Amino acid sequence: KLTYTYNRVKERWGTGMKQIWKYCLLVMAAFLLVIGAAYHLPEIVTVSNNVYGREMPIQSAETKEKKAALTFECAWDHSSLNEILGALEAYHVRAAFFVTGDWVKRYPEDVRRIVQGGHDIGNHSATHRNLAQMEKEEIVQELKETHQEVKKLMGKDMKFFRPPYGAFNDTVILTAKEAGYLTVMGNIDSMDWKDYGAETIIRTVMEEKELKPGAIIRLNSEAKYTKEALPGLIENLQKQGYQLVPLSELLYQEEYHLDVKGRQIPDDR
Repeated sequence: KLTYTYNRVKERWGTGMKQIWKYCLLVMAAFLLVIGAAYHLPEIVTVSNNVYGREMPIQSAETKEKKAALTFECAWDHSSLNEILGALEAYHVRAAFFVTGDWVKRYPEDVRRIVQGGHDIGNHSATHRNLAQMEKEEIVQELKETHQEVKKLMGKDMKFFRPPYGAFNDTVILTAKEAGYLTVMGNIDSMDWKDYGAETIIRTVMEEKELKPGAIIRLNSEAKYTKEALPGLIENLQKQGYQLVPLSELLYQEEYHLDVKGRQIPDDR
């Protein structure tokens, strides 16, 4: 009887231990799968401009060609625009200009020169306020007013948008998308707005680690030294083999996704 009892206990103990080991192995396998998934987590989400649940602006574009884009923001005055457009023409460069609605109303002839020069013109809001602090209806009005001003003046629909101050949230980007716009920031800030001088602007851009094919360079048309720095900046970029093109020739309009740095990548790659 004692032997029988002992064998029954031993049998149950063995069965219980086997079940415990199976459970432990399942837990360990699940843990390893989670760790492995995290380790190999992809850097891209193939859903429009949504990256890990957050809407992002386009910062650059994946391209096999050595192309880059110069982009200018126009919001306050136009005192430097003549020299900027002259330098672009002299070096056979086309760029992109983001304009506010107020600027378009004040300087319609400059808008005409930008478009007639083969440059892209983009929406920079109507009044250059922080759109990230506004309700959707207000954002719609800011975009609509500028769009209508340019359309009335040039008969042209704009397709690129840059939020003032680089301030954005999901509402800003999604509202712009609904209005037919790609929200574009840029992966290289020239820092020309700091007014440190022309050489500093050139050095800031040329030494930036993000300077590679598909780069989008941000400049301000009203900054003190931008017009002075522009010829040297173009020469340096061209010496490195860069072809400077407008955004319309650099960016993908559809069938793309963004990586975690806001870099546009075609869906077939």
